[in-house]
Amino acid sequence: MALLTPPQAPTSWNHTPEDVLSVTKQALAQNKAVSDRVAALPEAECNFETVFLPLANAEAEVQIICEPLAFYQNVSTSKELRDASNQAEVLQRDFDVEESMRLDVFKAKAAAEKNLRASGTWEKLSEEQQRLVEKMVLDGKRAGLALPEKEREKLMKLKKELSQACLDFSKNFNEENGYISFTLEELDGVPADVISGYTKRTEDSGDVYDVTFKTPDIMPVFKFAHNPVTRRRAQEAHEDRLKVNVPLLEKALDLRRRIADMLGYDTWADYITEVKMIKSGKNAKDFLDDLEAKLRPVGEKEREILLRLKKEEHKERGLPFDGEFYIWDYRYYDRVYVEKTLSLDESVVKEYFPVSVVVPTILNIYQDLLGVKFVEIKDDAKDVWHPEVQQFAVWDKDAKDGSGFVGYCYLDLFPREAKYSHAAVWGLLPGYDLPSGKRHYPLTAMVANLAKPTPDRPALMRHDDVTTFFHEMGHVFHGLLSRTKYARFHGTAVARDFVEAPSQMLENWCWEPKVLEKMSSHYKTQEPLSSELIDKLIKSRYVNVGLFYLRQLFFAKFDLKVHVDKEAANYTKLWNDLRESISLVKGGKAQPGQGTFGHIVGGYDAGYYGYTYSLVFAADMYATVFKKDPLDPSLGKLYRDKILLVGGSREETESLEDFLGRPPNSDAFLKEMFGQAPVANL
Repeated sequence: MALLTPPQAPTSWNHTPEDVLSVTKQALAQNKAVSDRVAALPEAECNFETVFLPLANAEAEVQIICEPLAFYQNVSTSKELRDASNQAEVLQRDFDVEESMRLDVFKAKAAAEKNLRASGTWEKLSEEQQRLVEKMVLDGKRAGLALPEKEREKLMKLKKELSQACLDFSKNFNEENGYISFTLEELDGVPADVISGYTKRTEDSGDVYDVTFKTPDIMPVFKFAHNPVTRRRAQEAHEDRLKVNVPLLEKALDLRRRIADMLGYDTWADYITEVKMIKSGKNAKDFLDDLEAKLRPVGEKEREILLRLKKEEHKERGLPFDGEFYIWDYRYYDRVYVEKTLSLDESVVKEYFPVSVVVPTILNIYQDLLGVKFVEIKDDAKDVWHPEVQQFAVWDKDAKDGSGFVGYCYLDLFPREAKYSHAAVWGLLPGYDLPSGKRHYPLTAMVANLAKPTPDRPALMRHDDVTTFFHEMGHVFHGLLSRTKYARFHGTAVARDFVEAPSQMLENWCWEPKVLEKMSSHYKTQEPLSSELIDKLIKSRYVNVGLFYLRQLFFAKFDLKVHVDKEAANYTKLWNDLRESISLVKGGKAQPGQGTFGHIVGGYDAGYYGYTYSLVFAADMYATVFKKDPLDPSLGKLYRDKILLVGGSREETESLEDFLGRPPNSDAFLKEMFGQAPVANL
C-alpha cells in the first residue's frame, strides 16, 4: 500500500493573499469564457455535447480552483489570508449570481433540451445525463430568467446584497473571540481539568478565569457550575456574543422576502423547499407541528422531574427557589438527572475517550466497514494549512494500482483563534469524470474543536464529542466514496433535507456495546469501558429526549417562521418567545440569540427542519439494515453502493428504496423516539 502513488497530486496550501484573489479572478474569467461560447451558439447547434457538457465541466473546474481558496477564511491563522479568502468568496458569489441570470446561456440550455427531445436523442442519454439537463434548465427558471430585463437587473442586485449579508454574518461568526470571566468560587462544580485549561489572570487584586465561548470551554459551565448566577451570566453572554449580526440577519430576511416575491413564490420557504424532499413550506410546518404535538407531553413530564431536582438542590444549597425552570438550568439538571438515576458521571466517561485513541479507532471502524484504507501523509510530503492538521490519502483496501485511489482527507480537530468554531465537513474538491476520460478525485476536510490537552491530562472527548466526530466522518465518507459522472451530483450534493440522514444513521454506532468497548481506553489504565458503564451510557441516550428535541424544534420553527412571515418582526423577541413556548424553558434577559444562529445564513435557511426530518430516514436505514450487525463489512458495502456511491445522481427516495428493499417509513423513528424512551423513569 505504501508504495502506491496517488494518480492525482494533493492540493497545495501555500497561497498568499494576493494569490487567492488573482487566482480566483482568473478562474472566474475562464468560466465566463465557456458561458460566452455556449451563449454564442446558433439554436440548431445546441445539444448535450455543445451546451450541457461544457457548462458542467466549467462548473467543476471553477469549484476545484475556488473552493480551497474560499476555505482559508475558516481555518487560516493569518488575518490577511482570511480577509482575502472572504473577498474571493464575495467575488465568486457575485459571479455566480451574474452567471445564473444570463438569459443568453439559459436560451442555449432551453434550445439544447428542445433539440434533444425533438431529435429522439433524449432517450439515448443516461439517467444521470437526463438529470443534469433537467436540473440545469430548472436553475434558470428558479433564477428568474422568465422576468423582464429591468426586473432581472433588480433581482441580480438583491441577490448580491443577500450574498454579502450572509458572508458578513459568517465572517463575524468565525472571528468572534469573546469570553466571560469568573472567579474560582463562581466556577464551583466545573471539573478541575477544564478549569486548568482556562486562561488565568489577575483582576482587582484577585484571580479570574477567562472562559471563551468555544464549546469545550463554555459547555462545562452550563453543565457543571453549581451557582445558577454563574450559569445565567454564561448563558446571557453566550447569547449576546454576536449581536453585531442582528442587523445583518434582518437585512437577509428582508432581501429573501423581496426575492421570493419577485420570483412568484408565496414565501422564501416555498422557494427553498421546492427542490427538497418535503416540497413545500406547508409540508415542513405540518411535519414540525405534528412532531411538537407528540413531543410536548413527554417534554412536560421531563420538565416536572428536572424542576423537582432543582427544588431539592436549591433547598440543600440554601438557594432561593422561584418555581421556574430556566434555560441555564436545562443542561445542568439534565446532567444531574443522569447522574442520579443512572449513577452515570460524564466526567468519568470522558476519561475513557482520549483523542489519541478515539480518532484512529473511529477511522479503523470506518475503514473496515466501508472497505477503505487511510494512509497518513507525513514529514516533507505533508502539505497543510496548519501544522496540527492531519493529511491522508484514501485507497480501496485491496488497491493494487492507481485505479484503487479514492481521494484525500484532512482532519483539523483542535480549536485556535479565528478558526470556525463548530464541527463541519467541507467537500473542497468533487469527484467526477474528466473530459479526457480520466477521473478527478475528491478532497474532504473535517474541521472540529475538540478539547486540547491540559497540564494534568491528555486531550479527552465527552461521549457527545465522540458521537459528533462519528457523525462528521459520515459526511467525509459521503464526499469520498461517491462516484458520479458529473461533479454537480457528487457526494453530499443531495436534497438538503436528506443530507444529514447518512451521518445521523452512523451516530447509532456510538451507542452499540461492542463499538463502545472497541473505541474506549482509559487514559491511565488503558482499560475499555466496563459493561456496567456501557449499559448506563446506552440507557442515558433517550433520557429527556422530549426536551432535547423540543429544543431542536424551536430552532426549526424559528427558521421556518421568519421565512414564511410576510412582514419583518422584532426577531430578538420572537427568538426568546418561541424558545420559551416550544422548548419549555424560561429565559432571562432577552438576548439576541438569533445572531448566533449560523445555519440561517449557511445554507440551512428554511431548512433546519431537515435535521429532524432526515432522522426518519436515518432510523429506518439503521433498524432495517445495520442493527443486526453494525460492523458487518457486507452491509457496509451495501450502504457504500446504494447510498454513498450514487450521491445526488438520482432521487433520494430511489436510493432509499434500493437500500431498504422497500419505500421508507417512519416506524423505526417513532419507536426510537417514544417506544424506547425511558418514560417509566420520569
